[in-house]
Amino acid sequence: MEKILEVKNLCKTYPEFQLQNISFCVERGMIMGMIGRNGAGKTTTMKSILHLVHPDSGEISFFGQKLDQQKNDVRQKIGYASGGNIFYARKKIREITDMTKSFYTNWEDKQYRRYMELFALDENKKLKDLSEGMKVKYSLVLALSHHAELLILDEPTSGLDPVSRQELLDIFHYLAKEGTAILFSTHITSDLEKTADAITYIKDGFIVASKAYTQFLLDYPQEHTLEDIMVHLERKPMQFDGR
Repeated sequence: MEKILEVKNLCKTYPEFQLQNISFCVERGMIMGMIGRNGAGKTTTMKSILHLVHPDSGEISFFGQKLDQQKNDVRQKIGYASGGNIFYARKKIREITDMTKSFYTNWEDKQYRRYMELFALDENKKLKDLSEGMKVKYSLVLALSHHAELLILDEPTSGLDPVSRQELLDIFHYLAKEGTAILFSTHITSDLEKTADAITYIKDGFIVASKAYTQFLLDYPQEHTLEDIMVHLERKPMQFDGR
């Protein structure tokens, strides 16, 4: 299977936190869930992968290429959304869209309109007037409207109501069948149970496990649910998959 994203020995150090030797890969058509408690390193990992923060060391490849400021063709294939994104708060949605679409050669207005309608978003509203859940939806619309082959989504279901969450998970399934690779973090284990092909578990800046979802469950036969496994892993001493 084609590797869409490959991360090897990614490290990032802050005064109070270290991301250490993070390694995993996401293949075409795969939905990978990234889990771990608050502060474990999920957001730092995603931002380091995209060079939104600069990693100290490690290798990151997209579609077999290193991400480079000059390689705009690689960036065109990546969609990113974060539940915490707040930008151009006083501008209307349509103004933000017009600015955003100019960066993407594969932007499709038909797709954009489809997702705007699906999420019931009004282009004439200012971003500051949207609820947190609606801001998440809009961030996702932008990520989904330029035919990205890899989606990196930080807490994409954060703030969404159950119906909107299920609609988004259905979109994930559809995109994965079409060959899109998806990496998303979440604290909602039921979302992972419905969608994930693979799990990457981060604890205190280390990868505890990164493997197929079914194998991840088989490794903890005494635990009945994914949530039970998470509680179990957080309570036991650190163990890693040979890393």
